[in-house]
Amino acid sequence: MSSVAEFQQSLSRSDTESTVTTPEEFASTLADVVDRPAVGAALPFDAVDLDDAPVTLNPTPTQLREAKTGVTAARLGVASLGTVAIQSRAAGDELVSLHPETHVVVVRERDLRPDLEAAFDWLDDRFDDGERSFVLATGASATGDMGALVEGVHGPEDVHVLVLADDE
Repeated sequence: MSSVAEFQQSLSRSDTESTVTTPEEFASTLADVVDRPAVGAALPFDAVDLDDAPVTLNPTPTQLREAKTGVTAARLGVASLGTVAIQSRAAGDELVSLHPETHVVVVRERDLRPDLEAAFDWLDDRFDDGERSFVLATGASATGDMGALVEGVHGPEDVHVLVLADDE
């Protein structure tokens, strides 16, 4: 099984939708999964960006509060778990990923790692480079603190992952 197929299977187990897209199809794929109003953090990738997307970059606190969708990049995906690593950057990734009811996260195929051991090796390298703040997220926010499982209390109710396929 390919790492993308395993990642999507893991995402499915946590009720997280996913779509594989290419750099050429990215804009239309993103437009299909974004509910407006939407906010985002600039993507740190060369092949795609949010410049022409229906997404407000550098949102104000009011725009962030009113947004239905937040769009960020993930620097890493863990195929065996369907987990993504959101880096806390000045672009506002962490806030954009947590406040709107839906989080659309973009991860490149080449940034998928097979398991936690490989993910922690990657994190060790990032920490050695001085990058020290990542949020590991698997599916929608959920808590069972008060009894029944409730989604969307501490973060998004829904997550949609866009896997950006590598050029062949």
